[in-house]
Amino acid sequence: MFELKRLHKEAIPAALAKVERYRLLNEPEQAESICLDILSADPDHQQALIALILSVSDQFASGTSERVHDAQALLPRLQREYDRAYFAGIICERRARALLALGSPGSSFAAYDWFRGAMSWFEKAETMKRPENDEAVLRWNSCARFLNHHPHLAPGPEERGEPLLLE
Repeated sequence: MFELKRLHKEAIPAALAKVERYRLLNEPEQAESICLDILSADPDHQQALIALILSVSDQFASGTSERVHDAQALLPRLQREYDRAYFAGIICERRARALLALGSPGSSFAAYDWFRGAMSWFEKAETMKRPENDEAVLRWNSCARFLNHHPHLAPGPEERGEPLLLE
């Protein structure tokens, strides 16, 4: 095993810029690694935690549901309740979109549930926002528009204890 080298706190601003660059280049694993280095130097660095959540959720389409749990596990470390609600919504929305991209059986029902979960989190965040910050409203609207444009996405059939009738 290799011992990781430590990032200097003075290098954090430049490292955060690299995180953004790697995310824009669609290299979320690189961005994630840099975030971990920043958090090793400053465990409560809020910008790095947010960037880590985004970097991990950038990987949902190519990863397993374990990555969703990895992202969710970071939420309690966010200091602001607004951020915890807003980024919980982001995680749910990205999971919904990843499920649709994977296209496995039942994914449309699961994606609908994740979209509705995202919308609930965005509504919660909206109640805590500053007047100049409508990002939760924008995300809620994005989810609503997506669901409106894709009416095949709907809640799954309820389990009623009755057998399915096949024709």
